[in-house]
Amino acid sequence: MARLLLVEDEPALIRSLTPALKAEDWTVTARETGGEAMTFISQEGCDVVLLDLGLPDMDGKEVIARVREWSEVPIIVLSARHQEAEKIAALDLGADDFVNKPFAVGELMARLRAVMRGRERRFQSQSRFSVGPLAIDFLTRIVSIEGQEIHLTRREYDLVRTLARHVGLIVTHRQLAASVWGAGAAVEQQAIRVLVAQTRQKLEADPARPRLILTEQGLGYRLREPSD
Repeated sequence: MARLLLVEDEPALIRSLTPALKAEDWTVTARETGGEAMTFISQEGCDVVLLDLGLPDMDGKEVIARVREWSEVPIIVLSARHQEAEKIAALDLGADDFVNKPFAVGELMARLRAVMRGRERRFQSQSRFSVGPLAIDFLTRIVSIEGQEIHLTRREYDLVRTLARHVGLIVTHRQLAASVWGAGAAVEQQAIRVLVAQTRQKLEADPARPRLILTEQGLGYRLREPSD
């Protein structure tokens, strides 16, 4: 099931919207503040965000701007602000869509499906990836270094794929655990460190001084961008 984060401080809207989303096979998590939302996105991860602009602790546009510094998760704004300037500002900051309150649930579901189709098309269009000596074919699951195919285990491949999908961005320990072991899996950070070390042995010219898979101390890992 796809994971949806609902960022909204109106309890009535949360109560009415959550069952409708679950009926469409969404796993729904609700947060009331921008700070809580950003913490959840960074630590737990999700597939799409429904974001109110009028939050208790900050403007929703600030949430968009800050999340876009490190994540490409789709964001749909839900707002009672009907001014064109508000909509333009949110979209310019990186929101994927803007739905005015009040809205019909059917329309929102259609917008969600459209955003997820777009996300899937982006992934499918990016069937090949390369950075430095590393190349990945996502369709065949072939990973190569300097043109030489490297045999990876399933988890090693899932680790590399996840980092590649977020190239240049920090992928937290929790996000890696969910992506590699499965959502809800209880995974110790030591297990992730061991997996990263094993993968570096296969991909890095000098595993002791990695140039591809970089450690972000206390946070997680990231795949080096070509410009780094």
